[in-house]
Amino acid sequence: MRVSPNLALGPGREFDRLRAIYQRLKTPSGLGDDCAVIPFGKTNLVVSIDLSVEGVHFRTDWLDYKAIGARAAAGALSDLAAEGAEPLGLLVSLGLPPSATDDIAADVMEGISRKAGIAAPVLGGDLSRSEKYLVDICVLGRAARPVRRSGARVGDGVWVTGRLGGAALALRELQAGRRAADPFLASRYDDPEPRLAAGRWLAAHGATAMIDISDGLAADAAHVAAASGVALEIELEQVPCWEGVEPLAAAASGEEFELLATLPASFGSDAARDFRLTTALDLTQIGTCAVGEGLRLTLGGRPVPPPPGYDHFAS
Repeated sequence: MRVSPNLALGPGREFDRLRAIYQRLKTPSGLGDDCAVIPFGKTNLVVSIDLSVEGVHFRTDWLDYKAIGARAAAGALSDLAAEGAEPLGLLVSLGLPPSATDDIAADVMEGISRKAGIAAPVLGGDLSRSEKYLVDICVLGRAARPVRRSGARVGDGVWVTGRLGGAALALRELQAGRRAADPFLASRYDDPEPRLAAGRWLAAHGATAMIDISDGLAADAAHVAAASGVALEIELEQVPCWEGVEPLAAAASGEEFELLATLPASFGSDAARDFRLTTALDLTQIGTCAVGEGLRLTLGGRPVPPPPGYDHFAS
């Protein structure tokens, strides 16, 4: 029996808290997805909000303030990408500690505006004093056919964009007190690119479910499995990895902001080639949707326990 969309989330302490919250709310359906979807005339208004907190999502000794803004905007816009939505604009609330100067606030906002581009202008927001830097971004978009987490069907293929593990490699370099020597690798952490065009292409070509990889491939695949009421079977040897990253580590790497999508069995290599020509990104099949529930990982044909994803409230 399919669980109500209000409660169909994967495992984890963070999502246990969300389930407890949802049980108190009177919203009938749709909670737990990347975005809220509101019918609006002949299209749908797609809305999401994403909070970045100093010491949790970024450190001021790792990133300059423009990069902090750009990275926060990328995370918020990535939610729109996972719905196959076109961005329209964003609202920003900034929390600034007393030591912050006017230039710092302007730098954060410049970074946000740069990442969002002219297609998604800053429409307004709020400003407050706080103990730490806070960047809270509400993104607005539209989609004629939004792609939810709950549409995967038995027999669908499981596909992923790009390569995984680069964000974890870049983070490891920062934790060691240096920036990755390869600028492209460094950007996987400090200047990620939301896959907006890729998300719209996948939505237009029959994606049945989609999610952005923010908590890690394994964790986010488990959310799709829970929401859709199917099992996702992923072969780790098929996961496209950044050079030097093992498949299991790639499956655990968070804040990749690539897209995991389920697509009909008829979607094959020719369509993946068209995707690459259109978006300049690889699209790789890494598994299938099967009868059952949860995530099933294999390596060389043998079952592998899923690695934990990022959990804000893990002890």
